[in-house]
Amino acid sequence: MTERPDDSTGEAPELDMRGEIEELIRQFTAFMSALWHSSGRSTFVLLSVGMVTVIIATSGMQIVLNAWNKPFYDAIEQKNVPSFLFYLMVFGGIAGVLLALNVAQTWLDQMIKLQSRKWLTRDLISQWLKPRRLVLLRDAGDIGINPDQRVHEDARHLAELTAGLGIGLLQSSLLLVSFITVLWSLSSGIALVIDGMSIVIPGYMVWCALIYAATGSWVSWRVGRPLINIGVERYAREADMRFALVQVSENANGIVLNAGEADERGRLNEELERLLAVMRRLVDSIARLTWVTAGYGWVGIVAPIVIAAPGYFGGQLSFGQLMMVVGAFNQVQNSLRWFVDNFSAIADWRATLSRVMSFREALTSLEDQRNGAGRIAYEPDPMDGLSLRDVSVRWTDNRARLDQPEIDILPGDRMLIVDRTGSGRGALFSALAGLWPWGSGTILLPARSKAMFLPERPYVPDGPLRAALTYPTSGSGLSDGDLGAALDRVGLSRLKPSLDRKSRWGRELSSDDEERLTFARLLLLKPQWIFSEQSIDTLDDEQRAIFRSILETDLAKSALVTVSARPSAGDFYNRTANLVLVEPAEPEHIADDTAAAIETAPGTPS
Repeated sequence: MTERPDDSTGEAPELDMRGEIEELIRQFTAFMSALWHSSGRSTFVLLSVGMVTVIIATSGMQIVLNAWNKPFYDAIEQKNVPSFLFYLMVFGGIAGVLLALNVAQTWLDQMIKLQSRKWLTRDLISQWLKPRRLVLLRDAGDIGINPDQRVHEDARHLAELTAGLGIGLLQSSLLLVSFITVLWSLSSGIALVIDGMSIVIPGYMVWCALIYAATGSWVSWRVGRPLINIGVERYAREADMRFALVQVSENANGIVLNAGEADERGRLNEELERLLAVMRRLVDSIARLTWVTAGYGWVGIVAPIVIAAPGYFGGQLSFGQLMMVVGAFNQVQNSLRWFVDNFSAIADWRATLSRVMSFREALTSLEDQRNGAGRIAYEPDPMDGLSLRDVSVRWTDNRARLDQPEIDILPGDRMLIVDRTGSGRGALFSALAGLWPWGSGTILLPARSKAMFLPERPYVPDGPLRAALTYPTSGSGLSDGDLGAALDRVGLSRLKPSLDRKSRWGRELSSDDEERLTFARLLLLKPQWIFSEQSIDTLDDEQRAIFRSILETDLAKSALVTVSARPSAGDFYNRTANLVLVEPAEPEHIADDTAAAIETAPGTPS
């Protein structure tokens, strides 16, 4: 991942303010559009209406509570016990209503967060798993790193932050509108005495609250703005750390067998140090921001009393009215200081929004990035066959071409393409699947539904075994007898009782079992076109006999195209072509990000 340039203070360079605001508006609009067009729109609207209703009711009851202050505190000042007890009972009724409203608001808040996460995550999964995007994203550079982190953790965090901040902003706005008129009315009679001259400022307390909150908001923004860029980098480092830990967990056997624990420990410690370096910058920035937010809060305890003191000591306000003014001032300035109190959360939200929506935008534009010069043209074959016209592929600084300018592969053909370059096999195999567009020429492909691809490492999905046997189809037309017969044919009879057992089969089965399971899948799905990344010669004797038997009997009319690193020693293949190097490819003809991506292309040797 590309390092973010740092200045001498360890903070990322500030972005252009106008461009930053435009980017925020664009990404937030796209985020809300994704939620609005989700299947749960009606539920979202219903929950939102319920939340607005509860917040309006709460604001109304807060005004009633503020008005209760005057008679209650006047009763205390006058030592009027009956009046004191009466208004104490009134307070019980007001508090009971507010309590019920608080519970309702909490439930609606949690439901909005839950539903928002569900809709956003489903949208990202839908975009991520569109045909071919998994591999295209892997070749898209930094944006394709750790997509699981963005779909799972970042989507959850964004949904929760958006709901929490949105509800808080709405509530603060309604309280501000409700109490600013109350505060204006109460402070209109306050007179300031300066050099014996009495000066009355209309809405005196309102202006003080506005100045106080505006000052705090501006200082908070200036001090806390670097948190946005630091937050973006923090989540990237967190994802790198998580990915490294998952790699160690998934490759435990290989690490232990090669006594590689020390190396892996060193690699994990390096990732941890990179993460901690960002976290230290985050801690420093939060500490600086806390000086502002905490100091603002402490001063806010006495600020309304000090500001209203001239009216009380001047006799314009009773003790009860003073308490009303203080309560109204606190409500107004608490609403206005929402930005101050939530700046850290806002910075976190902005960073998370950027990660999630940049990822989504990359997903929706992957196909567009494949257009242009220096790329292979893909077309459907009108005869539902496979034709290669002047095909070449590019990766890193290499370019290779097929030694036959025109290749037409027919049903029943056994075609072997030998990679003579030593490193282009993965690129060509992916190109035949329509997943590696970098190169030139034209590939006319058969219908995807009639083709099956066998990568060098078989893929066996988690879940019930019957689903793994018929992957990626539903297998609805296949009976248990069909599945059992296929398992018998490939030597996996012992797995027949486990058809409905859910398991992580990729970990439970051996590599030999996975290979045989792939052969069983061939028997069940009966593809007309088979693309394999390993020659039949690389299989052991039993596997080779099973594979050959299936192709010569059950799938005799199906075409097999193998891209192999070496020629075949037998007579199984009836046609052969070669992938050969040509002059070094000009760097501008291949996307910069693909240089590293080729290492992870299907079947590319490490």
